[in-house]
Amino acid sequence: MRRVMVRYRVKPEQVARNEELVRAVYAELHERTPDGIRYATFKLEDGATFVHIAQVDSEHNPLGDLQAFKAFLEGIAERCIDAPVTHELDEIGSFGVFTP
Repeated sequence: MRRVMVRYRVKPEQVARNEELVRAVYAELHERTPDGIRYATFKLEDGATFVHIAQVDSEHNPLGDLQAFKAFLEGIAERCIDAPVTHELDEIGSFGVFTP
C-alpha cells in the first residue's frame, strides 16, 4: 500500500481549467469504480494551490488507466507556477480517511 500527497500551484488563469480536468478524473472514477484506490483533491485558501491525496493498495495505480487522468497530466507543467511535488505519507493516525 502506498499513500502520497501531491501539491502544486497553478497560474491564476489556469485555475478553472485545472478544476475542470480534476472533475473529469472524478467523473471517470465514479463511472469505472476501480478497486484499490482512495483519492481526494483539495484547493487551498489561496485559490490556486491544489493538494491531491491518494492511497493505492497495490503496485498498479488505477489512475494511470483513466483517459481523464492522462488528459489532466498533459500540459500540467504549462498550467503550473509551482510544479507538482509528490510526498510519501507515513500515517501516524487517522479517523475514517483511509482503510486499515
